[in-house]
Amino acid sequence: MKVLLMHRDRDFDPPQDAACDLQTLAQDLELGTLWRAMAGDDEFLADVARKALFAGLRNDLDTIRYRQAVLRDCLKYPALIRQVYALAGEAIEKKGKHYFGFFTTYPSSTLRDAIDVMRMFVDMLRAVRETVRSEAGGFASQGFINLFAMLDAELNDDYLARVQEQLKELKFRKGVLLSAELDSGNRGTHYLVRKSTRKRPWWSRLFVRRSAYTFRLAERDEAGARALSEIEGRGINSVANALAQSVEHILGFFQMLRTESAFYVACVNLHEQLTAMGEPVCLPQPLPMDQRGHRFHGLYDACLALQMGRTVVGNTVDAGGKSLVIITGANQGGKSSFLRSIGVAQLMMQCGLFVAAERFEAGLCSGLFTHYKREEDATMKSGKFDEELARMSGIADRVAPDALLVFNESFAATNEREGAEIARQVVCALLDKRIQVFFVTHFYEFAHSFFDRKRDDVLFLRAERLADGTRTFRLVEGEPLDTSHGEDLYKKIFAARTERERAA
Repeated sequence: MKVLLMHRDRDFDPPQDAACDLQTLAQDLELGTLWRAMAGDDEFLADVARKALFAGLRNDLDTIRYRQAVLRDCLKYPALIRQVYALAGEAIEKKGKHYFGFFTTYPSSTLRDAIDVMRMFVDMLRAVRETVRSEAGGFASQGFINLFAMLDAELNDDYLARVQEQLKELKFRKGVLLSAELDSGNRGTHYLVRKSTRKRPWWSRLFVRRSAYTFRLAERDEAGARALSEIEGRGINSVANALAQSVEHILGFFQMLRTESAFYVACVNLHEQLTAMGEPVCLPQPLPMDQRGHRFHGLYDACLALQMGRTVVGNTVDAGGKSLVIITGANQGGKSSFLRSIGVAQLMMQCGLFVAAERFEAGLCSGLFTHYKREEDATMKSGKFDEELARMSGIADRVAPDALLVFNESFAATNEREGAEIARQVVCALLDKRIQVFFVTHFYEFAHSFFDRKRDDVLFLRAERLADGTRTFRLVEGEPLDTSHGEDLYKKIFAARTERERAA
């Protein structure tokens, strides 16, 4: 039995090797905020959300659209997907109470525990089936349609009734009927459990000639009792193992049902938090990997909105056909938040999740990488500039064509001329390898070197600043300026200090 809510033809099994540096990506994009919103206090939800988000970079268009359809159904029936998740978790938890019985040396104990667990599983399977059947008519996604069809076909009432009857027989309340053969050394072999036949009417037994041999054990014949117990164990061993394997098979189904439903429960949790704040969300339009098509309306930093607990400013940009987007402009103008919104939206789209925007479309990427400036600390073994170059070298070893790489004030640990030239050479090399780049920078020389070339595949954005120095936190298309308006912050800080001093 397969769940097939995450993939059309296979179970969810995230690859061990990620197409990105997970720790760096989580730090730079502040993904911990996103995971906490998705999971709440449920660590299992957080773990599945992390794996799904990073594994999404390996997904294709069909998988993304498949999940989007399932997500639509989950957003329509959030209580149902939460109930399915809870039932799967309950089944796994109950089975855990019988865990050690499966590894006993006594087949009778293995069989007894397997019967108890299987009975419980049958009840839980029936509960899952009835839960989804109650709303089956309203679901439109192929994922749920397949799940419903599988549950109806493989777990119908007749099948579950037969299972219950078989479990009842395996209790062997009237003893165990065994057959065996003798080997060349007169030792028992080929032990088999035989199904008991119904008793025939008493009058038919009167006319049947049969021979029977019976022996009884003395009350204190412990050796004989052990011998009989051993014979019985050999007989039921294969039955016990077969039933235990069946239990493990159904346990695997519940584990996968819990895992795959957990992803959608986490999505529903995040959706409810963002929409409760009045923030827009949308199912994005993914494009083939070779297309450069970042086009969006009202894209915002979901992590920032969750941290602040209110709506934040979104951006509208058409970067269709652009391989390089250079962002310049005023300090504290929203450039870093915009960069995070790009990275987070890419991850959310590729794992099949909605995006924090009114409208969003972009080409898939083969990997996502971030290169942010770092503050110097005691853990660094060299200077900041050497550390930046070392991280860039590590990215170069892993990055592949059609990847997305976002820079935030990279190479700023050296002087303007040297940093601008290094940035230019790095970016040109990346573009030659068909890697898409978003670059936030204060290097006027670097930004203007691309502006002067009038390249069609480069877009220039600037953090908007009004005439009075007010930041709108929006990005607009515009030529790079040779100032980041740091004096605005200087005046703001020292004006506030002066006011405090006067008040004192």
